[in-house]
Amino acid sequence: MATPAQPTHGEHAPLTTFTDCHVGILKRLKALDGLPALLEPAAQARQIAADSLAFFREAIFEHHLDEERDLFPAVLASAQAGAERDRVQAMTERLTCEHRAIESLWKRLEKALKRVGKGQDADLDVDELHQLVAAYAAHASYEETEFLPLSQTILGRNSNHMAALGLSLHMRHVPQPIAYI
Repeated sequence: MATPAQPTHGEHAPLTTFTDCHVGILKRLKALDGLPALLEPAAQARQIAADSLAFFREAIFEHHLDEERDLFPAVLASAQAGAERDRVQAMTERLTCEHRAIESLWKRLEKALKRVGKGQDADLDVDELHQLVAAYAAHASYEETEFLPLSQTILGRNSNHMAALGLSLHMRHVPQPIAYI
């Protein structure tokens, strides 16, 4: 198939305008044809942002509260006086500071994530997002490798202490009955 001639001057010059127009139209249609491939990632981004907003408020903040109100005091109260209690005190202070830092990072990201969840343009600070993920991963790793094994040792010395912690956590999370007057 021969390619059409594209005159640039003379009596056929007006036809060049139509050819140029077709080139522009085809370019726009090619971009439009790629739109469906972009819709799924955009929908995923909205869903991840919306799910993360709910999860952070309902799970992570609540988790931090459980640790600070129940776990940390229980381990501290059960620790042996001296070096062990001093170590637990330092660990709980570190973990509490990390909670505040993570929550602060979250609060700085929350507005942009709400916009993403609604499918709106947002200036999401990618560096802060990565910093939040890395900070929480390091926090959880420290807790899992250092604090929780020590907590198991300390609370495990007395089954009543472990049971009291379990009951306290249970009571906080069990739905309270509605009192009728």
